[in-house]
Amino acid sequence: MLVASLFCLFGLLVQSRSTPVQNVLEVPIVNRPRHLQGRFLQITDLHPDPFYLPGTSTSKACHTKFPKKKKKRAGYYGTPYSECDSPLTLTNYTLDFLEEHWADDIDFVIWTGDNARHENDPKIPRTTNEIYEMNDVLAKRMNEIFTIRGIPVIPSLGPNSIINEFLKIWQSFVPFPYHQAFRRGAYFAVEVVPNALAVISLNTLYFYDANDAVSGCNYNEPDDPGNLQFAWLEDQLKSFRKRGMQVWVTGHVPPSNYFPECYVQYVRLALNFQDTILGHLYGHKNADHFFFVEAKDLESGNNISRASKHNDLYDSLVVDFAQLPKPKKTDLDEYAIINVSPPVVPNPYLPTFRIFTYNITGVEKALADGSSIRHVDVIDTGTEGLLDQRQVKLRDELSHCTDELCRNSWKCRLQFDPPQNADAPSRTSRLWTPLGYAQFFIPHLKDADKSDPPHYKLEYTTFPASVILPEEGQNQTEIWYPIPLRNLPKSVRNGKMKKKYFPYGMQDLTIGSWLDLARRLGDIKEKKLRKRFRQYMYLGGTE
Repeated sequence: MLVASLFCLFGLLVQSRSTPVQNVLEVPIVNRPRHLQGRFLQITDLHPDPFYLPGTSTSKACHTKFPKKKKKRAGYYGTPYSECDSPLTLTNYTLDFLEEHWADDIDFVIWTGDNARHENDPKIPRTTNEIYEMNDVLAKRMNEIFTIRGIPVIPSLGPNSIINEFLKIWQSFVPFPYHQAFRRGAYFAVEVVPNALAVISLNTLYFYDANDAVSGCNYNEPDDPGNLQFAWLEDQLKSFRKRGMQVWVTGHVPPSNYFPECYVQYVRLALNFQDTILGHLYGHKNADHFFFVEAKDLESGNNISRASKHNDLYDSLVVDFAQLPKPKKTDLDEYAIINVSPPVVPNPYLPTFRIFTYNITGVEKALADGSSIRHVDVIDTGTEGLLDQRQVKLRDELSHCTDELCRNSWKCRLQFDPPQNADAPSRTSRLWTPLGYAQFFIPHLKDADKSDPPHYKLEYTTFPASVILPEEGQNQTEIWYPIPLRNLPKSVRNGKMKKKYFPYGMQDLTIGSWLDLARRLGDIKEKKLRKRFRQYMYLGGTE
């Protein structure tokens, strides 16, 4: 199926060039019991543009003019390495592809924004109504594909979103107990496996250093929306820890783009709840990469700006990685890994999505007898009194905290108390531990047209090649595959394990495994590995 009915009304938009109007039928939401597959989807930054017109000029946001030179024309399914957003044909194709090839093989969807076109054409200003309606249409399509199958979808706001009205648009995604928190700040949590596994969706607009509407988590402003959200987040993490649950923390903008005071609070919680948080998943940056936050960021006088603050992302990351201590001198309690997924929008590279795999060994027994779960009668979704209860003391061990200008900062007032749990799923492979991901992309997007549609193909995986296919003598129908065989390239299914598909060979996605990879990338002798890392980051384009 090439184009679903999602944007069938948008043909009128190309003719009228007016603000989008949608009349989409309501989709019945069905809660069906699910057999866990041990996989989930992360999709981010779709940026659909109802005004995109194939053949128009890439220098005009792919909206107007028809240049003579083919290389300057907008493609039918999108224009990679440009500043144009996604045509509706690409958005439709991506969602149709996921429905056909992945909807029956995943347990939940992490959808980290951003669902409106950029404000990149002064002749066609983006309206609030357009943002609402585009998000509404996409939400209904997500319901048609996933929610109706009983697959939870956890969306996040992006900077091209507006909070008002989103609870109505996302009502099938936000659990009722979290409606109050969502109305307060558009953050919430979903128990994707009840009483066992949750996903927290943050509203990173309150932390984003490009947001002039907030004060940036200033310590002296307890009612700052960023401070209130961190108080709520800490409360949620305490509650999930008390219940013996594991959590993914997700949002649109990664911590590398937070105000300094917001960044410090994020690092503290990421490390203090390392035993509860499985990982941190974000989008926004439009470049495939990972980085780490560490206890050193909380020390006196340390520069807390992270790698992706720099203009040259690749170079700054490998410099950071080269400075990591050797394994024997590394305290894993002091690190957390941030994963940033590349987008669907081909601005500025190529469309992608990720399928994560996680450990479900023994899940039936664990869920049946509650061996790893402590049940509570009431789910605490509020933060009443939390800021008043958290009377933090001045950190006298930090010399700069005696300075009047610095003493009332979060770095001087926070409590840093990592759990020191080497057996946590974020540290060792056990139930719920992330094992790896497979990234898919469209390599020849510009060549695709109406008669020759594009194809999502495997770009690479983090797995070692040895775990992809069954061992000799194993029953192929009885084993569990990290990636379903039908979604692998034919050459891999036939046993030809090309290095480009398995560049990292990671046994799992624990903190130690990520730091091992970072050390290898920090080694100037690892030229081939570095080359592939950079290639995946920019997908053939330039920084």
